[in-house]
Amino acid sequence: VTNYHVPQGIGDIVMIQSDHTGAVDILSADLETADLLGEQRKAQPPPLAAPTMWTTEKMKEFKAKIGKEKNGRMVVKRGEVVTVRVPTHPDGKCICWEFATDDYDIGFGVYFDWTTVTSTAITVQVSESSDEEDEEEDEEIDGLSPAGDVERGSKSYLRNRYGEIMPVYRRNSHREVQAGSHEYPGEGIYLLKFDNSYSLLRNKTLFFHVYYMS
Repeated sequence: VTNYHVPQGIGDIVMIQSDHTGAVDILSADLETADLLGEQRKAQPPPLAAPTMWTTEKMKEFKAKIGKEKNGRMVVKRGEVVTVRVPTHPDGKCICWEFATDDYDIGFGVYFDWTTVTSTAITVQVSESSDEEDEEEDEEIDGLSPAGDVERGSKSYLRNRYGEIMPVYRRNSHREVQAGSHEYPGEGIYLLKFDNSYSLLRNKTLFFHVYYMS
């Protein structure tokens, strides 16, 4: 790009598209526009590191222990997606999770919401599919950003809050305890998704434990 020259007038904008990725970069001769583009790029959250994952075969011991906890057991119904929202804790540096299921596998993925934490309470959200969650997110974004209110941001800007740590895919949680950890990338809320939307017939009994380490 540094060796690419094109005649420009005042206010001209040059758009360069990559043949490899299809990404479009914008170069502006207008300093103010260039500054705005730079600020927009700075607003992008940093990439998220992959989690550390491991398994253990102590299924009976884990289920017996977690089954005694107040919120350690739940049923993910057929066709449902359960999202456990875990805020970062001011005393912690790392989130850890463990889970197992009875009889059948379940989908699992981890995401991160770069947002200000106002409460350290862990909450659970249930939806009928991941598509429905996307629709709810759109409604939330519409509510946060009134039309024409540039200072409060836009849909595309707010969507930049969400980052993928590990995509959802099916885990053999009925055979081994699935465990993992992730170092806090900053302040925000972890979204731990348990996906049973692919199952048309079977509910899944989930044993789950989440905690932080300092």
